[in-house]
Amino acid sequence: MIVAIDGPSGAGKSTVAKAVAKKMGFSCLDTGAMYRAVAWKALQDGVPLDDDAALGRVARENDIEFGHVAGDPVPARVFIGGEEVTQAIRTAEIDRAVSPTSAAPSVREALVEQQRRIGSAGNYVVEGRDIGTCVFPNAEVKVFLTASDEERAHRRVRQNVDRGVGSIDYDEVLADLRRRDEADSSRAASPLRAAEDAVRIDSTAHYIEEVIDQICALAAAAYVDETAETARAMTGEA
Repeated sequence: MIVAIDGPSGAGKSTVAKAVAKKMGFSCLDTGAMYRAVAWKALQDGVPLDDDAALGRVARENDIEFGHVAGDPVPARVFIGGEEVTQAIRTAEIDRAVSPTSAAPSVREALVEQQRRIGSAGNYVVEGRDIGTCVFPNAEVKVFLTASDEERAHRRVRQNVDRGVGSIDYDEVLADLRRRDEADSSRAASPLRAAEDAVRIDSTAHYIEEVIDQICALAAAAYVDETAETARAMTGEA
């Protein structure tokens, strides 16, 4: 089963996806970390962020891997080309570089192939910007998670303070979020948008626990439906 969680930057997708995965006993795939890793590698190698072919080579030639703590379905570490970038991809510089990187069609093609291969191996909560529309259009659960611009900026600042990386200037963070929203929504390759059959959740005025419980309920209901459908198919019922 795939639970697809899409939405703009700072909506809380990563936090929610990790919590849902833990509650449901699913694995979690952070696709945003994959694009951030490619952006980081491109900057390290001096690859221009407007060179689609060169960015595509970075994505194809450098394997992205996740490190796990035993028994935890949520990845704790991120590697690209064998180098750990867990903290390095969470800086303001990468915040600005990830939009042009993720807009490159060759990068999206390379990473979508990886994401589908990973997701086909079991039950996954997958978060990003085009999961329900492009990567897994047949996902059993699709959620489009958002919040007001101001709330998202406040959350991102608090997050950056907690982890000690990224900008903690509210105005800078707000401007970066709005810039990225525009870039992600207007790109030619897999733009940010809600799937037609996605459940829209605005988390602005809700506790994160409420959002997590709502998505878990959707996943549990879909799992019951899927199990019943499989049973009917095995018994030959119409």
